[in-house]
Amino acid sequence: MDFSACLDSFLKTLQLGRQVSAHTLRAYSTDINSFFTFLSLKENSLTLEKVDKWHVRSYLAQLFAQKKKNRTILRHLSALRSFFTYLVKEKVLASSPLDEIEGPKREKRLPLFLSYPQIENLFSQPDTTLYLGLRDRAILELFYSSGLRLSELAALNRLDLDRGQLLLRVRGKGKKERIVPVTKCAMEWILSYLEHPIRFLKTKDHAPQKDAGALFLNRHGERITTRSIDRNFKYYLKKSGLGEKITPHTIRHTIATHWLENGMDLKTIQLLLGHSSLSTTTIYTHVSSKLKRAVYDKTHPRAKTSLGWVN
Repeated sequence: MDFSACLDSFLKTLQLGRQVSAHTLRAYSTDINSFFTFLSLKENSLTLEKVDKWHVRSYLAQLFAQKKKNRTILRHLSALRSFFTYLVKEKVLASSPLDEIEGPKREKRLPLFLSYPQIENLFSQPDTTLYLGLRDRAILELFYSSGLRLSELAALNRLDLDRGQLLLRVRGKGKKERIVPVTKCAMEWILSYLEHPIRFLKTKDHAPQKDAGALFLNRHGERITTRSIDRNFKYYLKKSGLGEKITPHTIRHTIATHWLENGMDLKTIQLLLGHSSLSTTTIYTHVSSKLKRAVYDKTHPRAKTSLGWVN
């Protein structure tokens, strides 16, 4: 099998066997192709069987020289490791050239989160006297209510919503489903949007409902896309005066941090967020500790040094 045939077979296995998303498939394809483009520039006749650890190390050296972040380099390594492991399993290769390769240490960056007053500021930006503004407020409320990912929110259907029980069925990564609670506040905004009579009318700002199944619609009456939600979010973010680095995913980090600060246990947070591993959820304990320290330093009357203290 040549490289292209092997890569196609690998990607099909990921898609059918592990049911990875289209985005993940593109990332694997891009990173693996990048490696083999690098090799082709060095040796035109190089075959899969001749790829060794020195080729991999040379590629890593180039990524470092390009000042790629550790997280990016680790992603490339992960894609290559999975690809060559697959080739060994399929007996295309006897061993993987990555067996002796170690990547850089993962950078431990604490996720950004907002304070509750900042959340209120951001959520007050949509003009809820307008139908589309009402939709955007409902979207923001649901992000904070249930800690959803952007892709999860865009994929929601009306039938996923249990109005009576205040519950929501969410399809997460790997098509795994989970049931999450919805706050009364978020449900009220959602129902106000869903039951708005203008949803079924044509106006200069939007078309009538075309997709009766989707929970949130765009101005064309069809299911809203992740790109549209992100674009609208940036608009309200700019109006709010908050930092540019904040994204819809920041709201997910925010509610997780607020849950922990208010006494929710990590296992419950893991289940609500749809994390496959508890280790992913433990990042919020570090955020919580940092937040508690900041509050302590701000409020304790003896937090400053004795030399710097002013009565």
